[in-house]
Formats: sequence, structure tokens, C-alpha cells
Amino acid sequence: MATVSHAWARRSDQRSVGAAVRGVSQGPTGASGGFSLLELVLVVAIVAVVAAIAVPRYGRASARYRLDLAARRVAADLRMAQSRAKAASSPCTVLYTPATNEYKLLNVASLDGASGNYSVCLAADPYRVSLSLADFGGTSQITFNGWGLCGCGGTVVVKLGSQQRTVTVDGETAQVHIE
Repeated sequence: MATVSHAWARRSDQRSVGAAVRGVSQGPTGASGGFSLLELVLVVAIVAVVAAIAVPRYGRASARYRLDLAARRVAADLRMAQSRAKAASSPCTVLYTPATNEYKLLNVASLDGASGNYSVCLAADPYRVSLSLADFGGTSQITFNGWGLCGCGGTVVVKLGSQQRTVTVDGETAQVHIE
């Protein structure tokens, strides 16, 4: 009986040494333990602090992205109207309606196959911004002639909260810029 007890004690010591080398704690019965409640609470608290820091930053970054995306869309559509005017050697007009946050390219078919003019609603997804100003020499429309030039320059302002982006059209060169 002494040999059996001695062999069991030797195996138990080997398990303890192996567990200590691997960094696994063992309870009084020799079974490896899990995480304590204190360890779990600390991990949850750290995750909560990181989330509290990250969520507002993500919200601001998302809003800034939507605003930049809307400004780039307005600029691209102005360039498209200019390009179509040059290609057809006939005027192309972009009409802005700030009250509804929309604009239309007159006499340009809708790209999605629907009837009517090409139109964009900036208040809808993915932009969800407002069209706060469209001023082209006192009117809310700009017309590019057959050479792609416009009679006067102007600005389009898109806004989201306290941030805004301004799209300008140079009156002499008809170049479109985002500020």
C-alpha cells in the first residue's frame, strides 16, 4: 500500500510542477481553475472605458465622412453637367432646391432608369446632410454652355450639425473645388 500511495504522490507533484510551469493555478483538489469574478469585472470595466472613448469618435468620423461624401457628390455632378454640356454642345442646367435638400440636372435622364430628370436628395441615405445654400449670382441654378463654361460662378454649401463643406464654381474657368 505504501508503494501505491508513494506513486500517487509522485504523479501529483509532477502535475503541480507542470501546471506551475504553464502558469495554470490549481485548486485544492488539483483541478485547474477558471477566472475569478474580480478578473471578469476588471476586464468588463476596461472594455467599457475603451468603448466610451471610441463610440463618440466613431460618430464624429461617420458624420464627417457623410458630409465629405455629399460634397464630393455635388462636385462630381457639377462636373458631369459641365461634361455633358461640352459633349452635346448645348446648355446643361443644375437646379438646386435648398428647401427640400435636392438638386436636379435638367434634361439629363435619371441614371436608375426612372422617368424624369437626374436628381439627388442629400437628406436621404447615404448622405443625410442638408443643402443649406446654393447661390449662383442670386439664383439657385447654374447653367453650363456648350463650351462647358458658366455665366457666373457660385457656391453650394452642404451642412451637417455644426460642420459644413462648400463647393465652389469659378465664374471664369468653371472649375469646381471643394473647400
